[in-house]
Order: sequence, then structure tokens, then C-alpha cells
Amino acid sequence: MSGFLNRSVSMVDAGGPVSLPGKVGSNGDARHRDSPAASPLKIFVLAKKKINDIFTEIDAYVMESRDFLKGLPPDSSLVTGEQVQDAVTFKSKIAGIREVLSRDHMKVAFFGRTSNGKSTVINAMLQDKILPSGIGHTTNCFLQVEGTDSDEAFLITEDSKEKKNVKVHLLPNTKNKAKSVGQLGHALCSEKLGESALVRIFWPKDKCTLLRDDVVLVDSPGIDVSPNLDEWIDKHCLDADVFVLVANAESTLMVTEKNFFHKVSARLSKPNIFILNNRWDASASEPDFLEMVHKQHLDRNISFLVDELNVVTRQQAEDRVFFVSAKEALQARLQHQKGQPLASGALADGFQVRYFEFENFERKFEECISKSAVETKFEQHVQRGKNICSDLQIIMDHVFEQAWRSREEKEIGHKEMSDQLDFTEKQLALLTHEVKDKINQMVEEVEQKVANALNEEIRRLSVLVDEFSNSFHPDLLVLNVYKKELNAHVELGLGSNLRSRLSTALSLSMESTQKDMTERMSALLPVERKHQTLNVLPRRDFEVLYRLNCDNLCADFQEDIEFRFSLGITCLINRFMGHHGGKLSILGYPDSVPRPLPATPLTPMPAERSLVSSEELSWLSRFAIASVSSQGAVGIIVLGGVLMRAIGWRVFILTGSIYGVLYVYERLTWTNKAKERAFKRQYVQHATRKLRLIVDLTSANCSHQVQQELSSTFARLCHLVDEAKQEMAVEICHLEKEVCKLEERANFAKKLRNKAGYVISELDTFARHYLLHKE
Repeated sequence: MSGFLNRSVSMVDAGGPVSLPGKVGSNGDARHRDSPAASPLKIFVLAKKKINDIFTEIDAYVMESRDFLKGLPPDSSLVTGEQVQDAVTFKSKIAGIREVLSRDHMKVAFFGRTSNGKSTVINAMLQDKILPSGIGHTTNCFLQVEGTDSDEAFLITEDSKEKKNVKVHLLPNTKNKAKSVGQLGHALCSEKLGESALVRIFWPKDKCTLLRDDVVLVDSPGIDVSPNLDEWIDKHCLDADVFVLVANAESTLMVTEKNFFHKVSARLSKPNIFILNNRWDASASEPDFLEMVHKQHLDRNISFLVDELNVVTRQQAEDRVFFVSAKEALQARLQHQKGQPLASGALADGFQVRYFEFENFERKFEECISKSAVETKFEQHVQRGKNICSDLQIIMDHVFEQAWRSREEKEIGHKEMSDQLDFTEKQLALLTHEVKDKINQMVEEVEQKVANALNEEIRRLSVLVDEFSNSFHPDLLVLNVYKKELNAHVELGLGSNLRSRLSTALSLSMESTQKDMTERMSALLPVERKHQTLNVLPRRDFEVLYRLNCDNLCADFQEDIEFRFSLGITCLINRFMGHHGGKLSILGYPDSVPRPLPATPLTPMPAERSLVSSEELSWLSRFAIASVSSQGAVGIIVLGGVLMRAIGWRVFILTGSIYGVLYVYERLTWTNKAKERAFKRQYVQHATRKLRLIVDLTSANCSHQVQQELSSTFARLCHLVDEAKQEMAVEICHLEKEVCKLEERANFAKKLRNKAGYVISELDTFARHYLLHKE
């Protein structure tokens, strides 16, 4: 007995005076046990709050990452469908972990044989008679006591969510419906629950420190009254942090109890087991055998924990075995709550030692359950959180690298496209200036060629008119038709001759120019658009139109095919006046009708051979003109008399005879052919004069046609280049937006990657504070 007393005394010396909750002082009064610093359970509470805060951040981070990945284009190389699905899976996993963490608590399961005092131990720890207790088989189901923020206690069964009263005490044999834990959990109650059923009892946290610190206490039926031990373990033991084997110190550790914990140890890796040798107050009646019985129980308990279960070392096992009296502890605490002294009432000798042993059990139990719960509840979650964040960090790093690489590629493409657009604009401006100069040069050449060719054809107009072989008749109606046909013949002939002279050269020149323009403009187009220049090839059917319109041009032509004696006085006077620079038409011919000059101009006679002096000739001419102009016979007689006087009558008669013969000859030869020749001669003279007036206009018109054709071709080519420029501008704008988007995505992925590192560091810090520093 001296060894047990020495152990108890050393505990008292180490732990100070015996303490009770809510009191401070000596002489049996208790120290305050509710201080957070004094309770090891606060470690779990703080760890739970910390890890919940961390997983709140992780949840927000995973959600942000999931939304970011789902927002990426599905056809991009930034992320795969599997990675997006992984992010969605991570979100559900984190939600599951948070749900488990919110429910996580320190769970203690009490087991033992029937009537060993399991319920009494729990009541003593809770400092109130909550669970049914008594002699015989009392607890008929599993009773789980946990804290609630409510001021009222209540209980809930598995098959109902109805909150039932905890404190209604009815007799076990009553026929009333069971409403309290004293009835639902009592083996003597008429309404029994199954042995594996669970009744959850919610007790106000402000009445118990253990419950305030997320401790859950589970009472069980006796392990010797049910064969369903495996079901118990699966349903109620796998999530327990600490097991308390409540043994009967009046007997010894039984095989039934050992077999149960062998099953537990087989299902759980090294469970934390405390052994309470309850009812140790019975040893006070046999003080002579106290030490020996104590050593016997202690050796058997330590051997069971160390040698059979192999869950602790021998040194650790000594702190897992306690000798208590739960009934005494409960009674003392209930009396203390009523304001009575701690050791009042009928208590056996050695109460102080046993009570301290009970408090020492609570202290060791608190330390063990806090450490065990932190490890068992949080270590796996920490590792899973780190794995999820590490996987997301890898995904975000991949997204960042791919986005940044794509951004660099897009920037290179943007720069190349911008340079190409700038080069195209400069080349187009330069080429436009050169093409305009070339078109102007070609237009001038065409104008000069057309003018030269048209002048040449005008000089050869008589040949073209002579080729007109339609029948001629001086009748007015027939003559009008003849004029129209001659105009059409001249217009057609001139146009045909001009085309034969110019068309081939102009076509070759234009084709060469258009081909050169097409080739140079095609060089400015992208490869995929070069084929479009085939649609802008020079027109094969283009031909310069020479619009002469002889009908309108010669509409004012008035022919004169009346017989005119070539040696008539009028003709001679006209020739004479024309030779001296006078008017060519003074004797009634219209000014608009050109009169042909004689083919061979008259040659003046030498002065020495002249029969009439120049003074006389001048006087004579003036008189003749006056006479002719007067159109009178007197003038002719006067003129004849003058001539006879001047040259003699013989010469006058001879001359008159010859003159008459010539007149008759010409009169007889004035046929339709002569009239046609005169008509054509007059027409050539008139048309020549009119055509020369439109040479510049016609050549300008032809050059304008060439200019229009070349300008149209160049405009179509420019349109293709402008479309290509517009596409390049749109592509540049698109690339700019893509670069901005990729930069935003890369920066956001980098931010999420760094955030993953931060969260992992938070988990590492949590592990260093709560998981690695174990005593």
C-alpha cells in the first residue's frame, strides 16, 4: 500500500491541491480549470479554428481556380478538359473536407463490462447526473453526449429529429411513452432501443468545460451482454480518438474486455486506450492488501496495453492506468455545486488520493485526446489540402507557361503583321505614284499616236473617198442618201485604218502595263489572296473606239455641181483675185462652199510680152469687175469694145472662136462622172477641214479611254490590296486583344499559382505548430 500512496502523494505534490471547477483556494477548495491556458483541449479548439480558416481560404481559392479554368477557351492549348474536371473535383473534395471539419470533435468512447460504472465516470466528468446509472444492466444503447450552444438540454434519436427532454424522470415500469434519456437509455425501460442504436444528448456548453471544447463522450452497453461487437466497432469506434476501458477494481481485467479491444486494435492502428480501475474505494476496507492488489491490477493492465495490444511503451502505459472511484468523484462534485465542502458525506478513507487520481486521469486524458484528435482529425486533411493545392499549383503553372508562350507568339505575329501592314502601305503609296506617272506617260503616247495616225489618214482622205463606188446622181434625194453613205464609208474607213494602225500596238502596250501593275500589286498581297488577281486580268475585249461621227461633222456640207466654165470671166476673176490675195468668192458663191483651186495655177506672162500695160490692166480689171457685177449687157458690149480696140478684131475673133470651142467641150464633158468627181473633191476639202478640227478631241478621247481602262485595272488591284490591308488591320486588332487576354490569363494564373504556394505554406505552418511538435 505504501507504493500506491507514494505514487498518489507524488501526484499531489506535482499537481498541487485537489481542485474543483469554478473555485480557487486551499483547504479542499479547487483551482480554476476553465482557464484556456490550463486546458490542453484548447489546442484542438485552436487547431480546429485555424484549419477551418485555412480551408475556407482553400475553398475560395479552389472555387476561383475552377471558375478561371472553366472560363478558358475549351479549344485552347492553355488547359485540358481533364484539368478542368480535376478542378471541379477538387471543389467537391474541399467541400467534403470542410463539412467533415465542421463536424469534427474529440470523441471518447467508454467501454467495459456491465455495471463497471461507465455512465458514472461520464457523469462525474460532466459534473452532473446526465446518463442513467444504477445496479445491474443499465445502459441499453449508445449514448453520445455533446455540447450545444442552447441553454436547454435535449436529445435526438436516430430515427427522428424531434428534440426530446433530457431531465424527465419516469419510473422504468411506467406505461407512458419514453421521452427522457433516463428512459430511452435504460435497460429496464419498456420501450427499448437496439443495442447499436445511438441517442445523441445535447448538453449546454456553458455547464461543462469538456463539451465547450468540442469533446464528445460516448457511453456504451456492457460488452459482455451483446455479440454485436463488430457492428459496434464499425459504427461507433472507427472515428474515436480515445478509448476508456472502465474495469472493476473489485475483480480483475476479464477476457471479454481484452477480446473487445483486440478487435478494436485490429481495426485501428494503435488506438489510444486508457484503463480506469473503477470502484477503487472498495480497497479502503482491506488496507492490508491495497498495495498488492494495486500492483496486481497495474501489472495486468500494463501487460495488456504493452505486450498484448502493443499500443504504447511500458513507460507510457503507466500514464494510461488509473485507480479511481467515479461514484465518489460525482458525489463530491454534486455536493460542491450545492455549496457543501468537498469531503462532506460518507466517504471512505483515501478519498483525497482517489479524487486526485480521477483529476489526474482527466488531465492526462485531455492531453492525450487533444493531441490524438489533432493528429487523427487534421493530419489527413492537411495532407489532402496540400495535395489539392499542389495539383492546382501545377495546373496554374502549366496555364501560366502556355499563356505566356502563346502571348509571346502572338506578340511576334502582331509585330510581323504590323510591319507587313506598314510595308504594304508604303509600297502602295510608292507604287501608286509610279503607276500614275506611267499611266500619264502612256496616255500622252496614245494621244500623240492617235493624232499622228489621224492626220495621216486625213491626208489620205481623197483615196478613201475615191474608194467609195456607190452610184451617183445629182438628184437631191439620191444625193442626200449618197452623202449619208459616203459619211458612213469615211467613218468606217477611218476607224478601220486607225485600228489597223494602232490597235495592236496599243493592246500590247496596255497588256504589258496591266501585267506589270498586276505583278507588282500581287507582291503586296498575302499568299492566300494572290489568286484573286486572276479576276483582275486585262480585258481581252478592250478596244479603243475612234468616235468620228462624220454625219454630224459634215452636216453643213453644201456641194456645188452646177456647170462652171473654167475660162469664164467669173472663174478667171476669182483665179486672178485669188492669185493676188483677194477673196476667192466674190461673184455669188457662198462663203461656206470651198472652191477648188486650179490644178495648175496660171502663169503670168512676162512684162515685155504683155499686150496690155499694167496700168491698163488694172483699169480694165476694175471695169470688168464692175461690168460683171452689174450683170448687164452694156457691160459685156463695153468690155468687148475695149478688147477689140486693145488687141484688134482679128485676134479678138480668133480668141473668141477658141474660147467658144473650149466652152462647148467643157459643156459636153460635164457628165455625172464629172459631177461626182467635183462632189468628191468638194467633200474631201470640206471633210479635211472639219476632221482637222477634231484631231485633238479624238486623240484626247482615245487617250481618255486608255486612261480609264488602266485606272480601272489599277483601282481593282488597289481594292484587293485595301481589303488585304483591312484584313491585316483587323488581324492586328485581334492579335492585340489576344495578347491582352493572354497576358491577363498568364498574370491571373501566376497569381493563383502563388496563392497555392501561400496556402501550402499556411498548411505547413499549421503542421509545424500542431502536428510536428508532439511531446
